[in-house]
Amino acid sequence: MADGTIGVGMIGYSFMGAAHSQAWRSAGHFFDLPLDARMTAICGRDRAATEAAAAKLGWHDVETDWRELIARDDIQLIDICSPGDTHAEIAIAALAAGKHVLCEKPLANTVAEAELMVAAAQEARRHGVRSMVGFNYRRVPAVALARKLVADGRLGEIRHVRAQYLQDWIIDPQFPLVWRLQAERAGSGALGDIGAHIVDATQFIVGDRLAGVSGLTETFVKERPLPSSSSGLSAGSRGGTGAVTVDDAALFFGRFHGGALGSFEATRFAGGRKNAIRIEVNGSLGSLAFDFEAMNELHLYDGTAGTETGGFTRILVTEPEHPYLRAWWPAGHLIGYEHSFTHEIADLLADLGNHTDPSPSFEDGLQVQQVLAAVVESAAAGSHWQDLPAVTRNAA
Repeated sequence: MADGTIGVGMIGYSFMGAAHSQAWRSAGHFFDLPLDARMTAICGRDRAATEAAAAKLGWHDVETDWRELIARDDIQLIDICSPGDTHAEIAIAALAAGKHVLCEKPLANTVAEAELMVAAAQEARRHGVRSMVGFNYRRVPAVALARKLVADGRLGEIRHVRAQYLQDWIIDPQFPLVWRLQAERAGSGALGDIGAHIVDATQFIVGDRLAGVSGLTETFVKERPLPSSSSGLSAGSRGGTGAVTVDDAALFFGRFHGGALGSFEATRFAGGRKNAIRIEVNGSLGSLAFDFEAMNELHLYDGTAGTETGGFTRILVTEPEHPYLRAWWPAGHLIGYEHSFTHEIADLLADLGNHTDPSPSFEDGLQVQQVLAAVVESAAAGSHWQDLPAVTRNAA
């Protein structure tokens, strides 16, 4: 990095790999950054497919073994976009090799794995090697603005938080048993895949963390057809179908350390909902509401304005003074989902170039993992209340 550039190696090239690639390609063209990222190499097990992905996504070289990727002298940062069961081993090895790490969420499949990753990150930090977990929805400008409004005291004392993440992509019982439906690969289902996002986003917005939870989980379709390639399926698979070993939906209530109450819903069985994220926060002085299906908008209620003109105000979050928007288009010109990843990479490169720790950290990722585990434990115990570990530092 002495020449102002940083070589990046990315593992995985499907959905998240494509989203991250777009961000690596574009961040330096729109943001003034202290480091210039080189898309050095992409890694996947199938050489032909990886070479095709490299050509399409803009990577200069390919590897088929992540260990070889980490060993390269022309790579200083490893971007992990592979399934959750690979995160811990790859991240720990990369950090030990002196490589910065960006790891997709959830940080790991278990709390124990996440704790090992945090220990590795803390040791690496002593040597100037930094790490970040990829909760991209923090970087949606309207969500970042919501955080600022809460931090500025516009809502007063926070009392209620409501969050939903609704999808429907596995509602068909004939949808195949992909890796996201296997606990040994994904860790958990809707809870970890999409519930992790609303846990992080709400804690980020209110600047507080959950102190305890009570939850329910359900698997509606318990057997699914095996995909055309059955590699990696659990040993329990039989015949033409295999067991779904993760949740299809999760509901839980929580209490924040500051006293606010929260309700959370994550499901992949909400028919007609493709990627619906809804967050509402109510405080003593006002409220705010966000809906990802209108991601350039934030609705703010000022409870001090009086009843004659009181009500929610629609804020079109496209002004240059809004978070991240100065880098993009004239006011009123909308941005999209992919920009959240560009903002994530821009922030990461800015932090690395300025020798500061990126956020959210692996510690933040561990705390979200602890929330997910507590929901699972609560559901298994008949919705019994589960206290969470004491807060060691504020949500970033």
